[in-house]
Amino acid sequence: MEGTTIKLDETFTKANEWLQKNNLQLTGSPTMRNDEAAFEQETLLFYGEGYGNPAHTNAAQREGMAKRAAVVTAQRAVAEYLEGFAIVGATEVDQGIIVRDHIKTAVASFIKGVQVVFEDYNREKETAIAIIKIGLHGPKGFGTYLYERINTDPVLKKAVTTDKPAFKPPPVAAEEAGVVPAMLDHPYDGLIIDATEQDFRPALINRIFTVKGEVLYDPAKVSQKVLVEQGCGEYTNSQDKARAALAVRGVTNPLLLKASGANNRSDLQVSDEDAIKVFTANQKGNFLGDAKVAFVLK
Repeated sequence: MEGTTIKLDETFTKANEWLQKNNLQLTGSPTMRNDEAAFEQETLLFYGEGYGNPAHTNAAQREGMAKRAAVVTAQRAVAEYLEGFAIVGATEVDQGIIVRDHIKTAVASFIKGVQVVFEDYNREKETAIAIIKIGLHGPKGFGTYLYERINTDPVLKKAVTTDKPAFKPPPVAAEEAGVVPAMLDHPYDGLIIDATEQDFRPALINRIFTVKGEVLYDPAKVSQKVLVEQGCGEYTNSQDKARAALAVRGVTNPLLLKASGANNRSDLQVSDEDAIKVFTANQKGNFLGDAKVAFVLK
């Protein structure tokens, strides 16, 4: 997965060691962001910097104020990042301004509960940093919070709900495609969609359409419990990682397809033939309803 790597000042070695020990990457700072890392590790990590006030002659006071300033800077970065967070591709053009206003309101009340997970202070430079953490999913995650807002806010719900018809192939189509016989012995229980050739990015709601615009996968139809606990899919930069991520969800035989196009940066297209394969396989495996989907990004 391509993304901008956010690095800390070399003087803050403890912070870098903490990140490496926990196998985490920074996803945001006052000037940069890394959306791909956020979705891959299911965690949003931001850092901010603060500086000691020379007017304070007490060294301990300067350190305390610098650390507090670092936390505040990180919180500000969180707010700016989340206000521009991708919910679904359609929001870029459909009611974009209105939706952003609603997101801004939601973010203002959400960031009060962010968790400070690391603080460090360089006495030589009298500079502090703070790293704050937000889960993407789970009971207190940002994704969970927005899913709940979508269900209760008619403007947000309208923005993420498509009025396109659901894909339903002719009864004979699956048999002609040779899908049903293969499924009898080795039923598919998950989906991996290779989007490495598309300008595709993860969002809280990623959808899959046919070339004609029919809906094949719409996480708005996924159960709230699944969305809260796991989100609408896994995001990796290789097929092997995708298989491993789905294996954690109990998937042993995923169907592998390549996206044929993209409606926008978070909505993919598949060919008619592949749409039939997914539809038919899902009739037996019901993996779409459980969001057992992995997206492979470039």
